Parts: sequence; C-alpha cells; structure tokens
Amino acid sequence: MSALSSRLRGAGFVAPALAWTVAFFLLPLAVMALYSVWQRVGMRLVTEPSLANYRAFVEKSYFLESLLNSLEVTLLVTALSVLLAYPLAWILAERVPPRWQRLALVLAVLPFWTSYVVRSYSWLLVLAEGGILSSALTGLGLAAEPVSLANSRAATVIGFVHFFVMLLTLTIYANLVQLPPSYRKAAQDLGAGPLRTFWHVILPLTLPGIMIGAFLTFVLCIGDYITPQILGGNNELLLPQTIMLQIQRRADFPMASALAMVLMAVVTLVYLACARWLKLERV
Repeated sequence: MSALSSRLRGAGFVAPALAWTVAFFLLPLAVMALYSVWQRVGMRLVTEPSLANYRAFVEKSYFLESLLNSLEVTLLVTALSVLLAYPLAWILAERVPPRWQRLALVLAVLPFWTSYVVRSYSWLLVLAEGGILSSALTGLGLAAEPVSLANSRAATVIGFVHFFVMLLTLTIYANLVQLPPSYRKAAQDLGAGPLRTFWHVILPLTLPGIMIGAFLTFVLCIGDYITPQILGGNNELLLPQTIMLQIQRRADFPMASALAMVLMAVVTLVYLACARWLKLERV
C-alpha cells in the first residue's frame, strides 16, 4: 500500500469524528462567540461588533458574584469528592476480593442509572424541612425543631458530591488496580512503612487518575444548571443560572453568549493548568 493510500485511508477514518466535532462543537462555539460581540438594544439586535457585553460583565457586580459563587461551589465539590472517593476506590481495589470487585463497581455506578433530575428532587425530599434528615434528627433528639438544608449552598454541594464521588472513584480505581504489587514490596524492602509507601509511591502514581476525575468534576459541576436550580433555589445564583436568566427573562442572547464564553474561558484555563501539571508529573 502506497504512502498516499495510507494517508487517504487514515483521513477516511478521521473524517467522521472531525466532521462531528466541527458541526457540533466548533461551529456552535463560533456562532456563540459572534453573538457575544453583538448587542441587544431594546427589542433590536445590533450586529456591529462591540465589547460592551464583556464590559458589562466586569462592571456589574452580580455577574462577577455569580462567577465567584460558581468557582467556590465547584472547588468545594471537587475537593470533597476527591477526599471521599480515594478511600472508596482504595477499599474497592485493595480490600474487596477480585471476584467481588465487578459487582462492587456495578453497585458504585448505580447512581448514574438514575435520571439527573430525579436524583436532585430525591435529595430535595431528604434535605427539606420535614424530610428524612429532619425527621431522623428530631427523632434521635439531636434537633429540637425541624431542620432544613434545602434551598441552600449546602444542599447544592451535597447533591453534586453524591454524583461526582462515583465518577472520581472509577478514575482512581482504574489507576490503583494497574499498580504492580512489586512497587509496594520494593518500598517495604527499602524500609518504608505503609504511610511512607502510600505518600511516596502510591499517591504519585495515582495522581493522573485523581487529576482526570477532578477535571471532569470541575467541568461538569461549573456548567451544571439543574442541581443548583433545584437544590439551591434562588438564594444565590451560579453562572449557569445567570446565563439562563438572560435568555428566559430578557431574551438577551448576546449577553448570555458573552457569559458562556467567560465560562468557556475558565474551563480552558483549568484544562491548561491540569494538562501542564500532569505533564510535569510524568517527567
């Protein structure tokens, strides 16, 4: 087979994926970027390029506050999910017998089989006043009055963590099961105890799984609209909710596009930071 034929064949394999990416990612992104430099003045769409929407994002405090709220919630969810997922992944990889690990993984991913909206409303029933949590606390005498965590940042964080812990568990577990047992034996032969073996051998080798899971958690969490809307209510707005308000209440698609581009820029910066960090870890 000639070099030209090999290249054409390779291009044929790549073309469907490339066309899909262009049609459903690059083209919509370009349209959104174009809309972000237009303006809505009254009921009229002004197509003259301008940075007015981006200036409004910087000048109007509630836009910046929604971005800050999103970053705070997302970083908290990511940190809590990592701290909870690593021990769970460790138990699945090290303590559960190999013949039961597949069943344990199926049980771990069961939350993914439930509708995202159903999970959010289920947590609302648990955390609301008079819900399962409130009834349990009052029944045990730990609370004198009904307790409600619904419509708060705490409820949003709990709903997010419940979902993303499982995602991080899978990525960390995939790294843990690939570690050769000889690494631990070598560390023990060199006099390292369990804690030093974990800190200097196990943890560095599983960092790629942690970072991949953490990045996916960050991306999915910061762009999520459903969970903050259902569990957080309207007590504090995150950036996705602010974007939807621009569309639903004001029909200001240019401003919504500008906010979405800001969100895209944040995700891109986080990706570049994670990619660079992982590259340094592999050296």
